[in-house]
Amino acid sequence: MPNYPSIFNDVIGPVMRGPSSSHCAASLRIARICRDLMDEQIKDIVIEFDPHGSLATTHKSQGSDMGLFGGFLGWEAYDERLPDSEKHLATAGINYTITICPLEEKHPNTYKIRLSNEKETKELIAISTGGGMIEVINIDGNKVSMAGDYYETLIYCTDADNIIKYLKSTITYDEIIFHKGTNSFIEIKSPAAISETICKEMMQMHSVHSIKSIKPVLPIMARKGMTVPFITCNEMMQYNEGKNKALWELAVDYESIRGNISPEQVMEKMKSIIHIMGNAIETGLKGTTYKDRILGSQSPQFKKTYDANELIGGDVLNTTIMYVSAIMEVKSSMGVIVAAPTAGSCGGLPGVVFGTAHCINNNEEAIIKAMLSAGLIGVFIAAHATFAAEVGGCMAETGSGGGMAAAALVEMKGGTLEQSIAAASLALQNSLGIICDPIGNRVEAPCLGRNVMAATNAISCANMALSNYEHLIPLDEVIDTMKAVGDQIHHTLRCTNLGGLSITSTAKKIEALLEENPPVFYKSC
Repeated sequence: MPNYPSIFNDVIGPVMRGPSSSHCAASLRIARICRDLMDEQIKDIVIEFDPHGSLATTHKSQGSDMGLFGGFLGWEAYDERLPDSEKHLATAGINYTITICPLEEKHPNTYKIRLSNEKETKELIAISTGGGMIEVINIDGNKVSMAGDYYETLIYCTDADNIIKYLKSTITYDEIIFHKGTNSFIEIKSPAAISETICKEMMQMHSVHSIKSIKPVLPIMARKGMTVPFITCNEMMQYNEGKNKALWELAVDYESIRGNISPEQVMEKMKSIIHIMGNAIETGLKGTTYKDRILGSQSPQFKKTYDANELIGGDVLNTTIMYVSAIMEVKSSMGVIVAAPTAGSCGGLPGVVFGTAHCINNNEEAIIKAMLSAGLIGVFIAAHATFAAEVGGCMAETGSGGGMAAAALVEMKGGTLEQSIAAASLALQNSLGIICDPIGNRVEAPCLGRNVMAATNAISCANMALSNYEHLIPLDEVIDTMKAVGDQIHHTLRCTNLGGLSITSTAKKIEALLEENPPVFYKSC
């Protein structure tokens, strides 16, 4: 199936807790699928990570374990119990083992999971692809491709022909695939769950061993024959010839066609998202605490200094810094945030959009339109590059967020479509090659500073574009370059805790203290 990202699946979302969408939200989604594969009856789990991937060194500190445990228990990514998920897993009588060993699949975010109970054992391999998105690539030795955007039904059987004939005449489906191997099964991708009545009828067939029903984990479903009006910036401009639509209107067109939902539903979905973002800002400014942190709550002090007129002038800039910090601190204290486009970069885009809106007296509708504009730029990035720092460095996270934000600000200020695209191109050009090297193996620093940098870069580039600065390189070519540059960044500089600031002597001291005594709280580095 072609890669047609959804604004609400791939770009702005999920709504979650935890330091990292690639770790927390993605692992939870993978584990939710595991839970369904085992009919919600799990006794023992063996989890394997490759020593050369990112998860070998980060799975505990960046929340993969927490997300997995929550998913095995059937929770949502925003469940308030997630920080204590390991305790709840034990209470549920589920045992787990995590081992580091070579895996055949070399994606840096690979999960190999073996699940068992008294009746059966299942094995699944999945990857986290960035921003909370996933792909299940193998089940019981059979190659599959599951993104969590379908109802999936697996019929374990020996004779598929008669069953497939029965299915084609009985159910509504998008795709039926027979995976023949040691553990053969028919995979059904459908827009709705297969009824219990039909499942019971199939279980009476002599060749059927078991049936597994896997529910979608993404908010926007896929479908057979799914199309989009455009998938590159150049195609968007061609589509818009004679229409003269603004960037936000083009975003509505794209998402309504992609997701098979109405324009009104697109607007309402974004409205609910910005409310969560706004709540995160308010929560952060009140001050946050969490035992496993290296940075204390700093945005309240910034607000105090700002209110006392003790900062270098610049209302939009300073309000943005304050809001970006507030959101990032909520993330680091396990509060509810929106990955935009990732949890590690959750502050830059909403921080600068809300900060600018509050300074220029824009209303809620303007914020919704700005965020939709940002989302469409993100679609182009998701389709042709990546949001995963494990693949493309921090350029993929905060860099992408800054490019999206620059376009959003131009929209808020009444600029043209061409100026919005120019702003995104300029901001992304300024972000090429940024590495990912978290201090203390925590997604806090230099993450906070880079979110602030992305936001302030967005302001600068928006103003440059509004002044008709030449961006020279078309946005599509900049995005392609992002992908190429990301491929060239050494793996030690891609969120592995193996290079950059991560391996400075001070960072290692911080990491050691956190491991020895988690309640230790650093006010600053």
